[in-house]
Amino acid sequence: MADPIHVTASVRVPADAIRFKAVRAGGAGGQNVNKVSSKVELRIDLSAIEGLPEDALIRLRAAQRNRLDAEGLWMITSDRTRDQIKNLEDAREKAAAAIREALVRPVARRATRPTKGSKERRLESKKRASEVKRRRSGPLE
Repeated sequence: MADPIHVTASVRVPADAIRFKAVRAGGAGGQNVNKVSSKVELRIDLSAIEGLPEDALIRLRAAQRNRLDAEGLWMITSDRTRDQIKNLEDAREKAAAAIREALVRPVARRATRPTKGSKERRLESKKRASEVKRRRSGPLE
């Protein structure tokens, strides 16, 4: 059983919403890679996260949609180090960072009119392009 992940003072992932599995990692490591299961797979039930507002949950699901498995669990992997405990901590930190990011509401874009300068630059570039194309044709005789 894993420990709960404390994201903020009010948001936490309870221990019963976390599943942990160690698997063999690929890549460099010599003979060690064939013997030791140092890669960590962490699965988190998003609906069980405590204190997460509904809008933040929607943002988190959208951001992690490619990491959701068939059961709807969020899968986080880490194989940065050759140490299982460090990889577990890394995966837990990845989860906390993603949840913290989802808590931040995006700033709504306010539509503005183009500036006078941007209009002038656009028209000037159009005139230049037109002039270049006009010069491409031969002399008009």
